[in-house]
Amino acid sequence: MKNQPIIGIFLAIYVFTGFMCFAQEAADTLELPASALENESCLHCHGEAKFDMYNSDSSMVLKKHMYKVIDRDLFYNPLSVHREFSCTDCHSSEFKEFPHPLEGRFETPLVCMDCHEGDDAFAKFNFEGIAQEYGASIHHTELGDEFNCWSCHNPHGYILHARSDDNIKDIITYNNNVCLSCHSNVDKFELLTDRELIDIIGNHQWLPNQKVHFENVRCIDCHSKTSDTTLVAHQIQPKDKAVKNCVECHSQNSHLMASLYKFQTIEARSKIGFMNAVILNESYVIGANRNVFLNRASIIIFILTLLGIAVHAIIRMVIK
Repeated sequence: MKNQPIIGIFLAIYVFTGFMCFAQEAADTLELPASALENESCLHCHGEAKFDMYNSDSSMVLKKHMYKVIDRDLFYNPLSVHREFSCTDCHSSEFKEFPHPLEGRFETPLVCMDCHEGDDAFAKFNFEGIAQEYGASIHHTELGDEFNCWSCHNPHGYILHARSDDNIKDIITYNNNVCLSCHSNVDKFELLTDRELIDIIGNHQWLPNQKVHFENVRCIDCHSKTSDTTLVAHQIQPKDKAVKNCVECHSQNSHLMASLYKFQTIEARSKIGFMNAVILNESYVIGANRNVFLNRASIIIFILTLLGIAVHAIIRMVIK
């Protein structure tokens, strides 16, 4: 009888904790799109690292590793551009059958232009311009149809970092990880080419302060051709056309203003007019925000200093 108050307290805590967990799960469920319940029939297998396969003839159940795992948290991220979609919006309805028909493995995947071409609602993204740039990219000219939008951009969790993230370092990390997902991954790289894996560190030995550059510049800032029509360049250049001249970035007309800092430049111009220092406040680039007045003032001071030394020397010689 003496322990009843203590038991009551623990029971109350248990009930309260259970209620809070249920409330959190309910809140999370309410945030999911309407298609989530339908998608779960696919994610029941494709959302797990392993799945069960049942053989009715032998009454055996085999555990298999899932070759294509979809991260639910990534797919339903509030910033994920395709989170509202049903799986069969992009994939054949034949995939509702299990085991999946073999022909489905060879279906041509939809790409951006299949849905967004000529769509006024997405005109600001200029998908037509992106498609044209990509058509001249070395990825397309060398790999053809084996390479497409989804070779770089994960359709099950793609986020518009360049437009939705104010942190330049986050944008750099996200974009560089896209490139490194192939160029530093033997398994993925060998699916596309018979060449040896690219030695990223070795091929960039010429670059001063290599680590600093890798942390503060995206791969595409040096390895793509910029344009005025698209926010993020998609025309990847051959390695012999990569930016190697320091002055192209470390100057008042920095190449980075038309690539990495392009969105910030557009935003700054629309709000307060052009200010070079504004777009470089996240990562100072030596030589990119030089002031003409200070340049001229420093030259004048230098000349006056030389004149002062000369006059002083002349006076000393005369007095002597």
